[in-house]
Amino acid sequence: MSEVIEADYLVIGAGAMGVAFVDALVAETDATVVLVDRNDQPGGHWVNAYPFVRLHQPSAYYGVNSRRLGTDSLDVSGWNEGFYELASGAEVCAYYDTVMRQDLLPTGRVRYFPMSEYLGDNHFRTLGGEDYRVEVRRRVVDATYLSVVVPSMRPPLYDVAPGVDCIPPNGLPKQPARDRYVIVGAGKTSMDVCLWLLRHGVAPDRLTWIKPRDSWLLDRAAVQPGPLFARRVLADFSAQARAINQATSIDDLYLRLEKLGCLLRIDPTVEPTMYRCAIVSRHELERLRLVENVVRMGRVRALEPGRIVLDGGTVDADPDTLYVDCTGDGIGTRPATPVFTPGHITLQSVRTCQPAFSAAVIARVEAMDADDDVKNDYCRPVEHPMEPLDWATMTLDFNHNQLTWFDDPEIMRWLNRARLNVVSHMQTDDDAAKAGAAQIAPRLRAANAKLEALLRV
Repeated sequence: MSEVIEADYLVIGAGAMGVAFVDALVAETDATVVLVDRNDQPGGHWVNAYPFVRLHQPSAYYGVNSRRLGTDSLDVSGWNEGFYELASGAEVCAYYDTVMRQDLLPTGRVRYFPMSEYLGDNHFRTLGGEDYRVEVRRRVVDATYLSVVVPSMRPPLYDVAPGVDCIPPNGLPKQPARDRYVIVGAGKTSMDVCLWLLRHGVAPDRLTWIKPRDSWLLDRAAVQPGPLFARRVLADFSAQARAINQATSIDDLYLRLEKLGCLLRIDPTVEPTMYRCAIVSRHELERLRLVENVVRMGRVRALEPGRIVLDGGTVDADPDTLYVDCTGDGIGTRPATPVFTPGHITLQSVRTCQPAFSAAVIARVEAMDADDDVKNDYCRPVEHPMEPLDWATMTLDFNHNQLTWFDDPEIMRWLNRARLNVVSHMQTDDDAAKAGAAQIAPRLRAANAKLEALLRV
């Protein structure tokens, strides 16, 4: 028989979104929370990530609102030199563990059940076999809807013949040196693997990069926090507005965004057909361009001794090649659904490619005295992008949210102090923020009107 426990909220998933939501909810309300997760520590996909992974965005606005991640310092060497530090995977995992032990559990309002499987209908079972049912007074919160899947969490999605060495990136640091490496995948994980190999002195001509698609990328210089980078960030915003205003079609829009430095691509001769919010520095981009042996013949179907079978044919390979599987969906791509429904919250992004910030915003909106229709208007889901067209659609949705927030002084005061809000690092006071919003709002409305017109063409 299940033991019954009571709480205002049952939160399923202690990844980046789940923990950010609980952190903000506890700060903004007197709610009690039961937090259930299948891992043995908080952090979600970070627990399973490869050892050399780092954040792609600055640590300064990642994690939770209540605790700083890192030291808010600038890197003085390496390919991120001059930009705010990027926490390693180990640092991120340690950070979430600290948030849980030192910030959330000591409130006495959060009960955390790691190594527990959620069974549905407010039931979960611990590793030890204890069954619990949560009597939820307010809402069940699904923090797994956009679960991140990294290569180590499942086998390759193609056939690997016996005798062929194919590993996830997690195993790469423990492998002896090979003459040839084949990197399978086109996303940020594959970029990380290429950069890791190059950083350790592996010559570019020893690498083969299998890319089913090429991707548009973001410049890390344009997503930096703090007054030091305010002019650059505002210039990027102005450039986006100018590109949207001048564009004659969606295809023309992306070319203008590239010309103005808002979007980047590794190979300027290949038209990208993917966009996943991947962020690189210009230094990293230069190194990635050193890898010239790129195979663009679709997805891998099978790895066989001495050859690679792809959608578009076969490629010969050295039998001693080490294959590194970097395929995977990354952050979830499930269709948008209302964030707030009776008795439930489904955590999703409400700002472009900012899941932790989005979860904190949703918690703050949940604390409002308003019905679900109003709350959903504050939190229109911004679907994580997959293809270039999504840049336009997600910009539309986020601009709607931002304009709604501009009209609410209480929400704006909270946003101006929220560590996870990159803009808050540039504000000096509420009056300056209000003045900035008054200048930006008309440009957001104009951008949305033009984007809607372009999407109708």
